[in-house]
Amino acid sequence: MAILTNDTTFPATRRDPRVAAWFAADHDGLRGLAKRWFDRMRACGPQVCELLHDGHPTACVDGAAFGYVNAFSAHVNVGFFHGSALEDPSGLLIGTGKRMRHVKLRYGQPVCEDALEELIAAAYRDLQKRLLADRQDQ
Repeated sequence: MAILTNDTTFPATRRDPRVAAWFAADHDGLRGLAKRWFDRMRACGPQVCELLHDGHPTACVDGAAFGYVNAFSAHVNVGFFHGSALEDPSGLLIGTGKRMRHVKLRYGQPVCEDALEELIAAAYRDLQKRLLADRQDQ
């Protein structure tokens, strides 16, 4: 099973100052939009930690990533490392890769917030199941 684990140089922590600095460097408001959804990932459970992975805030449990946010020039991605395994009845997820999917957010374009919140919760639950299965296989 492919689970992103912590970089031992920068292990995930409850609150990573590098993540705080990333959000603080918000020049156009898009990182503020991303923070709203990253805060939802943080709130999934007390064991959620964070780090910067590939330059963007990533939410982890036990060193395995389940979600991330990233801000671009005109949109924000709310992404899921095992998004292809998530049920998405609202059709929010974008991507064709083997595992990862994301939701693209733009100012002025509505998104079903309940559906996105459910995707975040589902990604967290999915990772917990994967970690449990991984422990049982060892």
